[in-house]
Amino acid sequence: MPSSCWLALTPAGRPFQVCGQANLPIARQAVAPNCAILTVASKSELREIFMSAGSLRNKALTALLISDPAQKVAAVAELSEMLVIDCHVEIQAPEGIPGRPPQPLLVPPQQVKPRSMGSPQGRAALIHSLAHIEFNAINLALDILWRFAGLPEDFYRDWARVAREEAYHFGLLEGHLRALGYQYGDLPAHDGLWEMAERTRDDLLARLALVPRTLEARGLDASPIVRDKLAGAGDLAAAAIIDIILRDEIGHVAVGNHWYRYECERQDADPITRFAELATDYRAPRLRGPFNLTARREAGFTDEELEALQQNAR
Repeated sequence: MPSSCWLALTPAGRPFQVCGQANLPIARQAVAPNCAILTVASKSELREIFMSAGSLRNKALTALLISDPAQKVAAVAELSEMLVIDCHVEIQAPEGIPGRPPQPLLVPPQQVKPRSMGSPQGRAALIHSLAHIEFNAINLALDILWRFAGLPEDFYRDWARVAREEAYHFGLLEGHLRALGYQYGDLPAHDGLWEMAERTRDDLLARLALVPRTLEARGLDASPIVRDKLAGAGDLAAAAIIDIILRDEIGHVAVGNHWYRYECERQDADPITRFAELATDYRAPRLRGPFNLTARREAGFTDEELEALQQNAR
């Protein structure tokens, strides 16, 4: 960062981006002719502006701490790409991560019993479990966004977009759940996704390897099966929601793949070898087929990675 930094503000006072003086015409053109351009003398002064104006990473942390689902979704919608991205600021972890409502009751995975799709209650149970996954996915995107400093700006923009899309998915599922006479929190759920986030809270490479590329990528395999079950039970609205989720989740896993390879290169690590080591070190679940190889290829998995996945599943 240059010794003299520039902060571009919209007429409403919202920070847009930080750039060197040489990039000033780009900032002026990107914001508007009547934007305000401020000269900031030091990094400490710049940080004060970040904190007072609300940077992307601080707003992500604020959203993560919110317990009420509707308020969290609204806060995630405010994670605009126009916010300042304070890439290099180290943020101390507060108490209360993650924010979530008192319900659903969290139980071991084996206590979440599958139900038949032949009844409205069974379909509601499935939609509830999917809504819980998406609520956790919001928190996971927010957590990686604020927790890890020192990455390129695009890293934070990518995960902000993922958070917004996960919030959209949650809203779709919660709305459908209400149409079935239930609401989020009515049924028990498990905490497997967030447990892996806790294990990898100090290791970015492990987080990328084992959350988006492992646990969330499992959704690529499961979505077509779930979609067909819902359509077969006559719930075409729910099947259409799964189509949207699968489309977007391919992109989310692609984000995980991209930044996993970026971090492997930065650490001079072989992606396939290191993945196997991390899966062992952090006790990742062993995945079983069938695998949606088409979706996984679209999400950026290589043929070598898919072959290793299938071998390990046997």
